[in-house]
Amino acid sequence: MGRLERRKRKKIGKAMRYSLLSIVLAAGLWSILTVGLYFYAKTTGPPSVAVSQSTILYSAGDEPIGEHHSGEKRYWQPLDKIAPDAIDATIAIEDRKFFSHNGFDYKRIAGAVVADIQAMAKVQGASTISQQYARNLYLSHDKTWSRKFNEALYTVRLEWNYDKDTILEGYLNTIYYGHGAYGIEAASQFYFDKAAEELSLAESAMLAGVPKSPSGYSPVNYYDNAKERQELILDEMTSNGAISEEEAEEAKKQKITVTGVHSEETEDLAPYFQDAVWAELEGEIGLEPHYLKYGGLKIYTTLDPEKQKIAEEVMSEVVPEKSKIEVGFAALNPKNGYVEALIGGKDYDASPFNRMTQAVRQPGSTLKPILYTAALEHGFTPATTMRSEPTTFTYDDGNSEYSPLNFNHKFANDNITLAQAIAISDNIYAVKTHEFLGHNVLSETGKRFGLETNIDNRPAAALGTSEVVPLQMVNAYNVFANGGKRTEPVFVRRVETADGKVIYEHKDKPVKAVDSDVAFVMSHMLTGTFDPALNDYSTVTGITLLNEKTREYGAKSGTTKSDQWMIGFSPSLTAGIWTGYDEGTEITLSEDKAISKLVWIRFMERALEGSKEEYLVPPDGVVAVNMDPHSGLLSSDECEGKRTAYFLSKTEPVEACTNQSDEDGDAPGEPVMTPPEEPEEIEEADADTWFLDRWF
Repeated sequence: MGRLERRKRKKIGKAMRYSLLSIVLAAGLWSILTVGLYFYAKTTGPPSVAVSQSTILYSAGDEPIGEHHSGEKRYWQPLDKIAPDAIDATIAIEDRKFFSHNGFDYKRIAGAVVADIQAMAKVQGASTISQQYARNLYLSHDKTWSRKFNEALYTVRLEWNYDKDTILEGYLNTIYYGHGAYGIEAASQFYFDKAAEELSLAESAMLAGVPKSPSGYSPVNYYDNAKERQELILDEMTSNGAISEEEAEEAKKQKITVTGVHSEETEDLAPYFQDAVWAELEGEIGLEPHYLKYGGLKIYTTLDPEKQKIAEEVMSEVVPEKSKIEVGFAALNPKNGYVEALIGGKDYDASPFNRMTQAVRQPGSTLKPILYTAALEHGFTPATTMRSEPTTFTYDDGNSEYSPLNFNHKFANDNITLAQAIAISDNIYAVKTHEFLGHNVLSETGKRFGLETNIDNRPAAALGTSEVVPLQMVNAYNVFANGGKRTEPVFVRRVETADGKVIYEHKDKPVKAVDSDVAFVMSHMLTGTFDPALNDYSTVTGITLLNEKTREYGAKSGTTKSDQWMIGFSPSLTAGIWTGYDEGTEITLSEDKAISKLVWIRFMERALEGSKEEYLVPPDGVVAVNMDPHSGLLSSDECEGKRTAYFLSKTEPVEACTNQSDEDGDAPGEPVMTPPEEPEEIEEADADTWFLDRWF
């Protein structure tokens, strides 16, 4: 072997050794890099894949009524709720090797580099689904090397901490499909008005083509472009075996209807109600505000859209357009306290202040049924009589005086029964009752009815001069309709996360506020608001509504200088309205004074139209008698008056009415009640004994 040959072999051997060393070093560096990336991915942990999602509000019938989002409409769906064809179409056009690579398609990357060099421009993308998902979650879409490097790191963390199905599900729920729709569910609803699981093969292929250029391939704006790309995707699905050629051809021929409407666009429905829902979720339930609005929650409310529509229609036709009067209205289910309709003002855009849930106003005579419930508990009956006459009450140890007036300054100047006093809303009877019971009784009874504001201890408190939250006042009447049981106003039935996990569910917890027998007696007396048999020096307060009333209701109106109320119920529906001026100025216009009663009766009639008429059912502990409403005695042929009245057992009158009167002009057998010259302050525990000793 010559020297030249030996030198040649030596060079070859040296080159081989360097090559081998290079291979070993490269393998080592690759191994180190791989191990390093692995430890990086594992030590930094799985990256958060949480994204802003649209929170949807649903009605009592589980229909969407409102939506909150951060500008990105997105409704997360698991893979099994997405049409398989949509999944296959996405993989076929975006990442055919998705299930086999580790986050990067190196062959595709090399091909893209060659294509870009040949064209001297960026003409072909090589990002995998994992890379796109990483970019959508964490990064901007600028084309810098630093962004590319960070994208690779995030891709590694995704691939080595989540399985392929999780990554694919996340991608399909975060990718942008144009027109404000993020994720395949929002896109499917917008373009085709259907859920993602209902997509056909043709629709799936068309939808899968949009993300490449949401504006250029939108079937709403550029249907021909979208159709061309759809056919390309169908061919790709055929080539990778996802579908047959026959299926592809059939899909290409299928006519596709594009709607281009966001189906959940319902934010205008009951805006005051929706605000009350957020207040309940944040306050009483304690959910964090950002999570509430953008966490993809499903909030199932108590709203009855039909009753809400009726309330708004009635309000629109009754309230004068140019009037400055404001309104607050609520309708509730007496059995569970569900708020089925709510109006917090005439115009939400002009003033989102909720006059039903946020205001405090004087309830006027709507408070009297609570006072008289306490009176029934302390020995009163519908037949109990007191004189309605001008009376001056002293209080504050005799240092202050109060002389209440009746409507139009009229008085009976005679005895009237409790049944009449409620129906014609006699103020003297109410204040006398308040004085007889002791000032603390009304306050404590109000708390049992759910009134959280304080009722003061002055005589005028009997006439509703202490302010209340209107919704609480309306809800208090549920006690009468619900047999003495109190429920709190409820706006939210249930809250679910995007994946269907229930994180809150309302449990009905009725509280016994009043004995059922007492509640029924009071409820029936409230039906007297509409019974002319109880007319006396004044007519019953509901007499103007008789032409529109077709069924039995219990109700009470209330009036102050600056407030007009009407609250009432049937066994299945309670409704109440407040009207007044925000500034608290006096209501002087007759058309403004008439609003509350008209709105109330028309709402009740239309809301219950077509349903079977309901009646208050007397419990076993009450007795019905035919009573002369003027004397409180049993009706007879000698007296003109007659009305069915209910009494607690063994408290009903036993003497019949006659035309004769005793020396004082009072009905025989019935005590005459007049207030003491100087009302005494009494302790609650002694109230019954004091009342019975002094007046019986």
